[in-house]
Amino acid sequence: MAFAPRVNLLAMPTLIRPLFALLPLVLLAACAASAPESAKPAASPSPAAPVPGPDGKVRFTEAEWRARLTPEQYRILREAGTEGACTGAYWKTDEKEGVYHCAGCDFPLFEASTKFDSGTGWPSFYRPLSADRVLHREDRSHGMVRTEIICARCDSHLGHVFEDGPPPTGLRYCLNSLALRFAPAAGD
Repeated sequence: MAFAPRVNLLAMPTLIRPLFALLPLVLLAACAASAPESAKPAASPSPAAPVPGPDGKVRFTEAEWRARLTPEQYRILREAGTEGACTGAYWKTDEKEGVYHCAGCDFPLFEASTKFDSGTGWPSFYRPLSADRVLHREDRSHGMVRTEIICARCDSHLGHVFEDGPPPTGLRYCLNSLALRFAPAAGD
């Protein structure tokens, strides 16, 4: 059985040791840097609000989804992708009044007052506006078993929910910023 060699920092040349000491600071600075332009939601709201069908669902063809969303939003919302930690526009915001909507169909999902800093690098909430706003389904991708959350109106991937959140629910709805659009409360 082969083992990976251990790195002995004391045996490293004197010039390389400080680089390893600075590595955590470099990683922290990368998280603190502003999000790249591709990770920032569009400045304007989504195209005209879609009209749900008789079943309350919003449906588009793949071509219509691609026209509505940026390529990165399409990857996240329609292909269940994930943006990098600490890169999204909403991971470190602290608005307390307003509502986060689905970026795909503009369905109101989470009150800003339920957002908290989970330390994960993604926007986190402890409760949706109501239980009928998001749907849960098992996700066995990447060698894990998780609970995926999708928009109840357009079936777009939003993120995942975990049972390690704060009171009063004990839940952490961990979302992709690009799956959201924030609408400040009237008067903000």
